[in-house]
Amino acid sequence: MYQFNYQKAGSADEAASAVSSAEDGRFLAGGMTLIPTLKQRLAQPSDLVDLADVNDLAGVSDGGDSITIGAMTRHVDVATSNVVQSKIPALASLADNIGDPQVRNRGTIGGSVANNDPAADYPAAVLALNATVITNQREITAEDFFDGMFTTALEDGELITAVRFPVPDKAGYAKFPNPASRYALVGVMVAQTGGETRVSVTGAGQDGVFRAAEIESALSGSWSADAAKGVKMSDDGLNADIHASAEYRAHLISVMASRAVDAAG
Repeated sequence: MYQFNYQKAGSADEAASAVSSAEDGRFLAGGMTLIPTLKQRLAQPSDLVDLADVNDLAGVSDGGDSITIGAMTRHVDVATSNVVQSKIPALASLADNIGDPQVRNRGTIGGSVANNDPAADYPAAVLALNATVITNQREITAEDFFDGMFTTALEDGELITAVRFPVPDKAGYAKFPNPASRYALVGVMVAQTGGETRVSVTGAGQDGVFRAAEIESALSGSWSADAAKGVKMSDDGLNADIHASAEYRAHLISVMASRAVDAAG
């Protein structure tokens, strides 16, 4: 690693001010992605602003037809939240299967969404559930937030404070995990909300999370595992690496979608 300035913020405003005034400031949430990135010198910020003591950025609130999860809420707290388990059990299940216990006890939903790793789980939930990303400056719809691999609509110094999820009529998530990292080789979230069917895919796309229109159409006609599994996905634009070919990932999308439908009921 290398020399940088370290600050610990006491509030969201203080954190945003510190990052904005730095030459190249970065927010530090759980650090599950940022710390390894720093070790590999893939990022070299001048300042790190730690959000660990910003207590008002953590927690889950029940809004009736929606739930709002603070950006610094750890994966383990999303997984074990009574509100999340009762309102959106698929989201609790997703959080409970992120990484390993060490990752779940340190990683945060805000950090995951802000990083937009192409194999992360939360982006699939944000997009399929049509969530709204709330920052210290504005609210951003899921459709407008993700902007390619490791890229989002966030401006320099803009801080995610919470994510608001509408409560779906039904939703399910299934993934085929890398056995070592537990990252998704392919993960699929399916959801029905107010008559709209949404299906999002993580782990497979070269540009990160995306919606699978073909499976959405099939499930709109027949909400069944067979309908999802019967869709033959194209491998155009899909990842191919040492873990899986693009063709295999295309096959997995339909398989994971069918399992997600079964999980949703």
